[in-house]
Formats: sequence, C-alpha cells, structure tokens
Amino acid sequence: MHKTLLAAVALTAGLATSAYAEMTVGVSWSNFQEERWKTDEGAIKAALEAAGAKYISADAQSSSAKQLSDIESLMAQGVDALIVLAQDTAAIGPAVQAAADEGIPVVAYDRLIEDPRAFYLTFDNIEVGRMQARAVLAAAPKGNYVMIKGSPTDPNADFLRGGQQEVLQAAIDAGDIKIVGEAYTDGWLPANAQRNMEQILTANDNKVDAVVASNDGTAGGAVAALSAQGMVVPVSGQDGDHAGLNRIALGTQTVSVWKDSRELGKAAAEIAMAMAGGTEMTAIDGAQEWTSPAGTKMIARFLAPMPVTKDNLSAVVDAGWITKEALCQGVSNGPAPCN
Repeated sequence: MHKTLLAAVALTAGLATSAYAEMTVGVSWSNFQEERWKTDEGAIKAALEAAGAKYISADAQSSSAKQLSDIESLMAQGVDALIVLAQDTAAIGPAVQAAADEGIPVVAYDRLIEDPRAFYLTFDNIEVGRMQARAVLAAAPKGNYVMIKGSPTDPNADFLRGGQQEVLQAAIDAGDIKIVGEAYTDGWLPANAQRNMEQILTANDNKVDAVVASNDGTAGGAVAALSAQGMVVPVSGQDGDHAGLNRIALGTQTVSVWKDSRELGKAAAEIAMAMAGGTEMTAIDGAQEWTSPAGTKMIARFLAPMPVTKDNLSAVVDAGWITKEALCQGVSNGPAPCN
C-alpha cells in the first residue's frame, strides 16, 4: 500500500526521486556479447537513478538454466519489479510463474515472453525485417539471396524473417531473386553467422548477390566471410552497432535498422517502476493489446525503428549515438559525414 501511494504521487508529479526511493528493479540479461546491451543498461540505470530507485542485475551468459537461477537470486534480493531479456522464450516460463506468485511484475524486454503476465516492450520487429529487406532489394533487385537469421530460441528471429519475406515475396514470385541459402544463427553469435555464410558460399560457388542478415552481429559475421572471398555485396543488419555503422560508411554493409535502445531502456525502467507501484499494464503510456503468433493475448508497447544507410548516416552522429570519429574510422571520401 505504501508503494502504491508513492506511485500515485509519482504519476501526478512525474518521476520524483522520493517517490521511488524504496524501489529496487532487477534486470536479467541473457548475455552481454552484443554491444547494444551495454547501451540499454546505461539507459535503464539512468532512468532508475533519476527516480531514486535501485538497479541490480545478473548476466545469464547465454544459459537459459543460469537465467532461471539468476532471476531466483534477484527475487531473493527483494526486487519490486523484473526486466527480463529472455535467453529462451520457452524456458523462461518458470521464472515468470515464480514472479507472479510473489506479486512481482515482469517486463519482457525486447524479446517476447509468451505469457500474458509479462508486459512486452520492444520495437516493431516485423517492420525492422521489412526495412532490412527493402534496403537490400533496392541495392540488389535481382540475384541470389542468402538469409542469415537470428537465434532459433528468440521469437524476434522469426518476426524479422516474416517481415523480410513480405518485402521479397513479389521479387521471388517474379523470378528476379532466388534464396540460395538460409540459416539460423545460434545465440546470435557472429562466429556462427560467419560459419553459416562460409558454408553457403561454398555450396553456391560464391554465386551470392545479397545477404539479408538479421542484426549487426550476424552482418559482421557475413561480411567477414564475404571479405575472405574478396566479395562485397549488399548486406543488412540492425541495432546501430558502432561496427555496423562503420561498415556502412566503409561500404561493406548496406543498412542497419537503428533502434534507439536509450529510449527502450528508459521506457523499460519507467514501466517497471509504474507496475511495481500498482499501475495496471493497460494503463501504461503507449500500451496496446496485441496477440502473438501463437495466439497469446498480451499487453505490449512498440517503439519505432529507423533504417540507416549511406544516405542518412549523419542522423546517428547528430543524435549523439556515435561520434564522427568512430563512424568514419578507416573511411576516406565516404558518404556524409565521412567526406
């Protein structure tokens, strides 16, 4: 009741420091291998600290079993809410049940947790897939395509793939493009993506004209395999990783769909605090009813992504996402602002 009253004060007066001073939000990260999660963490921390709340976290190191024990540990430390980046959407179920049993709200962070008791916060990943495919198709309207997908345990991989297919289907039907290779990337690991790409290149005698890779990590793996064969073809990605943006400036990657994870992290912290204070999921700003592909009815909020290509690279510098020096490293006479 005390926290509910505090939350009511906060909703009236904004995220005042005193209102959430007694709250602790626990974050369970699936892994820290991707550059972007450190940016997300910084945004979550900053939002919590600004409101006077405490941040604690655990890194599951790509283990779904460790993630369950991590969440148990976070709950034992007395968290008032959980933000969970699920390693495996199917394996995370017992943790959501345990949190529900203790009355602890859960934010499914950027990856779907197929449970209506979790608030699903992410970007529109189907649209991300469309944006990736549009950019690659514009650069390579005909030829042999390779689809480097995300992790098979992450529903986002199939959301992205569905959006990509929507855009490519007409060109496939017309015979303009042919998908000559397709593979999931275990754990989203760039090394696995590189190995998959190498095998597909070998199987097709290097006759590949474009690669639709589902994030910047897998794009980096694909580009490494292509570069080893002296090849440069259109390649997609997402997340706005500094390395991916640099590859766009260098000309070895075509697009990175930028999802400003600073906004996602801030929203996650605010939603977690509001729910811990008694706010219903349906009353969260921007919340909407959403049905998963498996038919689970959930409450979700979707942020808007933005494709970044050589034509609008200055946008990420102007937004303070990356410095001009980092973006333009190794680039001579490239696209603005690297010219």
